[in-house]
Amino acid sequence: MLSQQIATIVAAAGGTGHEELAPIIAPPFVVGGVMFALLMVLLFVTLSYGNLGRRHEAVEEHADPHRQHPNKHDHSQGH
Repeated sequence: MLSQQIATIVAAAGGTGHEELAPIIAPPFVVGGVMFALLMVLLFVTLSYGNLGRRHEAVEEHADPHRQHPNKHDHSQGH
């Protein structure tokens, strides 16, 4: 009985035959072009951070072998 009521409501609601399209702020090719340009800017920003790991030579880390959890930010206070 409930399925018949749901089917009747769906049929009555869908019976209008014409649905109004949602308004857009610009033509579709403009919206797509703006989205593409924005993604390209984000791509270039991402790629600009690619050289951060190659700025300096790797420095050997100082670690006290007698500590179980070495302090990696000791600022040369102990030795």
